[in-house]
Amino acid sequence: MSIVAKIPAIDDRTYADIVSEARQRIPRYTPEWTDFNAGDTGMALIELFAWMSELLIYRTNRMPELAQLKFLELMGFNVNPARPASAYVTMAVESGWPSATVDLPRRSQFAADNDAGPIIFETERPLVVFAPVLDRVHVLVGGILTDQTATNLSLQGLAPFGESADPGSALTLGFAYDGAFPARTELCLTVFTAPESDSGAVACGKPQMLGIRFVWEYFDGHNWRPMTLLADETFGLRITGQIFIKTPEPAKMRAAKLNPQDDRERYWIRARLEQFDAQIAPRILSIRTNTALATQGETVEGEILGGSNATANQVFQLANHPVLEASLDLAIDEGEGFKHWVEVDEFVEPSATTGFRSLDPEARAQKRYYLLDRSAGEILLGDGTLSHAPVVNVERPRSNVRANSYRYGGGVLGNVGAAAISTLLSPVPGVDAAQIANIFAAAGGTDEETLDQAKARAARALKARDRAVTNEDFEVIALGAGPVGRVKALPLFNPESPALPTPGVVTVVVVPQPAQRVARDAAGEADAQSRGYLVPTPGLLRQVCACLDRARLLTTEVYVIPPVYRQVTVAADVFADGTVDESQLTQDLTAALDRLFDPLNGGLDGNGWPFGGTIYFSWLHRALLVPGVSRLGAITITVDGDTCPPCTDVPIGGASTLLFSGEHAVSLLIDEEAIS
Repeated sequence: MSIVAKIPAIDDRTYADIVSEARQRIPRYTPEWTDFNAGDTGMALIELFAWMSELLIYRTNRMPELAQLKFLELMGFNVNPARPASAYVTMAVESGWPSATVDLPRRSQFAADNDAGPIIFETERPLVVFAPVLDRVHVLVGGILTDQTATNLSLQGLAPFGESADPGSALTLGFAYDGAFPARTELCLTVFTAPESDSGAVACGKPQMLGIRFVWEYFDGHNWRPMTLLADETFGLRITGQIFIKTPEPAKMRAAKLNPQDDRERYWIRARLEQFDAQIAPRILSIRTNTALATQGETVEGEILGGSNATANQVFQLANHPVLEASLDLAIDEGEGFKHWVEVDEFVEPSATTGFRSLDPEARAQKRYYLLDRSAGEILLGDGTLSHAPVVNVERPRSNVRANSYRYGGGVLGNVGAAAISTLLSPVPGVDAAQIANIFAAAGGTDEETLDQAKARAARALKARDRAVTNEDFEVIALGAGPVGRVKALPLFNPESPALPTPGVVTVVVVPQPAQRVARDAAGEADAQSRGYLVPTPGLLRQVCACLDRARLLTTEVYVIPPVYRQVTVAADVFADGTVDESQLTQDLTAALDRLFDPLNGGLDGNGWPFGGTIYFSWLHRALLVPGVSRLGAITITVDGDTCPPCTDVPIGGASTLLFSGEHAVSLLIDEEAIS
């Protein structure tokens, strides 16, 4: 991180404060000590301790930020770099394209418009774009085939194996195409799940596909034949991700009509359920083809950084930063050609492997290591002892240090809304540039951690000591596991049987940082993001679960879940005198209500609305008494569409339940009594 020229006050206690604090602790720890006079020997020792402590505090407060960073590194903590946002981008093949597929290369660039310039996204892996169009989605339950095509397109959500998920049920996909279906090719299906399903309970230490098994098959015109499943990132259609299937040999798939009502012949594949032992049937929002996972950032290749000169601790500057993690490929030519160098966390002896990202034996033997400041884009080479200091290359004295490639980007700027990614910057013949869109908002982008945040995280981690025993331990470890804004540990709570207290079970409710805000649906995305509907991504839940799994006791069963949200809407009659700015006052009142119910900054203490906390009528009165309000009239509370009785407290129930604001209705009235 960048070092700011300022001196923070780490500890603001004075000599008098320390003496007073020590005196207050005497009755608790040594109740037999009753003489607090200045002449007492014990008091003299306390004053001496306070005087020496004040000297240490003075010197500590003069410690620069760089020293604080080094102390954090000494304890094993680093400032977390910026993280890039990611999104699924859907595309299509141009009409009339002669081939049945188009190859989209890895690192193909897409862009979202922004006032400060385009926000670049790059694909994480190559994609085979299919010309056959997925235009039919059917669900087979109990021998009855139901058309769910419209539901799939409108993102309303469907149960791919029915509500009961009986074995033999199937999700059937129909592809319209006049030519032969692509053979021996990787077909990528992208599954989007609803936030409530997408971020369901994650059991730490348990395989996520437990209890569900289905097979993929294709229709050959007469019978269903098995297909080869290459990978399933969805854990059985339970989380958003991609499924990769290998298409059969040429001429194996035949276009046909599954129903006499079909308007044309189609190529068909299906997922047929063989086993289901879980309690809740899978639900998805939509399943799509021709969709690539893209992360925010831009790749730079072949950047010349300068020339080495054999001195110790040479520093080279990358032209772009912040640099994304594990993306820099550094090479230096000392006269024998460019050789790969390895990024490490610190310079140590070659025998020490901690912190090394490569086990390249040649690089290890020659100590070709470097340090990278991702935020500033600075590369630090060694001093010739623990890491090699590269010598001068007489043939290229100013150009023998090269960044073969690296990626830069990251931050909350990449969390763009749905349909914002609409431009293909690296044109690919055959891909229709007019049909580029991300169905859902990008998520996961976070800014670089501040020094204060890193210090707070370090303090929490040292307190828990990587062992989860008490409720506070679980909360501390979960807070340090990623972009987590708030957590709540619920002992004896099993999300699979919430009504019964279960000994030996701890469930951790995770509320992400604001950068992880997601929409309840595509249409209401902006509204939901601004009003506190914070849902953790499945990746964040698994990340928290992995940290807790390492720290939990062997006999403790741990679950990680998202909060349950209820929408609260307030309609209030507010009286003000005639001198106020009515528009501004209305905005202030609405903002006060949004702030009160916010899951991270709400409540009376500003630390977030309490989990399962009752909506007290007096809290609403207090929140609405902003400057300019003379008195309050009728107030109506609506929770999830149900109007509550007037002038009563409203319990919301559920230990994992939080609130988010709907469209509050504030009616501003002129107070005639205040005017007179």
